[in-house]
Amino acid sequence: MRAGFLLGLCLWLATSAAWAEAAGPGDPFGNVAAAYLVKIGGREVWARNADTPLPPASLTKMMTALLVLERADLRSVATVSREAGRETGTRLGLAPGDRMPVIDLLAATLLGSANDACHVLADHVAGTEAKFVVRMNARARELGLFGTRFTNACGHDAPGMRSTARDLARLAETAMGNPVFAKMAGLEDGWISTADGGKKFSLGNKNLLIGRYRGAIGVKTGFTGSAGKCLVALAERGRERVLLVLLNAPDRWWKAEEILDAAFAHGSGAFSSRP
Repeated sequence: MRAGFLLGLCLWLATSAAWAEAAGPGDPFGNVAAAYLVKIGGREVWARNADTPLPPASLTKMMTALLVLERADLRSVATVSREAGRETGTRLGLAPGDRMPVIDLLAATLLGSANDACHVLADHVAGTEAKFVVRMNARARELGLFGTRFTNACGHDAPGMRSTARDLARLAETAMGNPVFAKMAGLEDGWISTADGGKKFSLGNKNLLIGRYRGAIGVKTGFTGSAGKCLVALAERGRERVLLVLLNAPDRWWKAEEILDAAFAHGSGAFSSRP
């Protein structure tokens, strides 16, 4: 039985190596996504269309959360505006006038990807979402994210809304450098409530790798009609850390595990040619 397993493993490795060679140096995974990027130990190893501008969906919320952490008091309380209460897509179900602790809204934004919570945060930090977007784009320029332009705080499809796999990798690294962001991004679930405790909400992390894939510690998922299924994943085993960005990846969960496994198996020396 063991001999059969070893033979199968050898055949799989040989096939994988041939596939990677056929796909071209630096791009061993082919058409798993419209764009992807893999960094091992902070070094870019594999990539495809990493500088192609694409809709980022709710990966946008990494920037929203980062700005909130940099500019807001997490102990403060924010009031839900009429505009935030009208948000569409994934939402908590907040009503205008509800008051929520900023830290709870941040958890809802990162774990549950709630658009109403995200909009409330934008209003709280800058007064309006439009003014917050100006700050998002200014922060993007500061980080050198020159392939990125935000037009809203939550990641809705909109003309001009774009980012790249390489920019999103840099944004994720910056955001995960904040201990509060990193802690929240790695939570499986949680409970939050309005400031008066009158409404309670259960949160589940939409990043299905958390709690399922060994070593997964973040970061964010996204989906819209134009962006498709998107993911920024970060996993850590021992001293090795792997960051993966997938944009418009129809089979993101299985492919993410496959790519992360390959990255951990081969380490930073595997397929070391850069695109």
